[in-house]
Amino acid sequence: MKLKKLILVTNDDGIFAPGLKALVGIAKKLGEVVVVAPNSPQSGMGHAITINQPLRIHKVQIFDDVESYECSGTPVDCVKIAKNVLFKERTIDLCISGINHGSNASINIIYSGTMSAAMEASLEKIPSIGFSLLDYSFDADFDASSHFISDLITKVLNNGLVNCRLLNVNIPKLRKKEIKGTKICVQAEGNWIEEFKEGRDPRNEVYYWLTGQFVCIDDRENTDLKALADGYISIVPSGHDLTIHTAIPDLKYLESHVE
Repeated sequence: MKLKKLILVTNDDGIFAPGLKALVGIAKKLGEVVVVAPNSPQSGMGHAITINQPLRIHKVQIFDDVESYECSGTPVDCVKIAKNVLFKERTIDLCISGINHGSNASINIIYSGTMSAAMEASLEKIPSIGFSLLDYSFDADFDASSHFISDLITKVLNNGLVNCRLLNVNIPKLRKKEIKGTKICVQAEGNWIEEFKEGRDPRNEVYYWLTGQFVCIDDRENTDLKALADGYISIVPSGHDLTIHTAIPDLKYLESHVE
């Protein structure tokens, strides 16, 4: 009998997030699912890890017939615990993270706990996919894209990933019949115009709350932001190498050699 592929599901919105429940529901039809997710929301944590206090994990009964654990740490901690403690005797065939409430397109991948969890798995040589829906609402409609998510997971399980181990998948906030399909894209250039709102707490002490607006500064036709604007699900092959390889020849003048 052919064994089912083992799929690790995690996220950054926490073990009780609707997006996680939706992703587990899709994945359990495609393989054996295990869940390790934060015990509280961890959005914007990026690739943070816990080193100044112990990690705690507890088995929970949230998803029917799915072995699940909540972790006191970050999304990256969840993947590390899964790989090196909980399932160290097993081979994880795929890690999927999400479905995130909100966009992780363009430079948002840098800040994202969802994508950092998937990236951590990719560093462990596990094929990984991070899913995000461009809807911050708690009642976001995850069903509209379930067919596309299922199809993408199935294709990766069957065919693997070539020349990368991580996909950043973003889904437009559209009804099922409005989604035009999927596109392989490049990461768009953009930046946040940030603002810190000043206020005072009940003790009359000043605090600052980060707000801002994202601005796209990329007019290329093959970016994730363009695909999303056109009604497509964007798929960006991603990685951890932050080297700008094209800059190396022009920076040779900075080298020196001591005899």
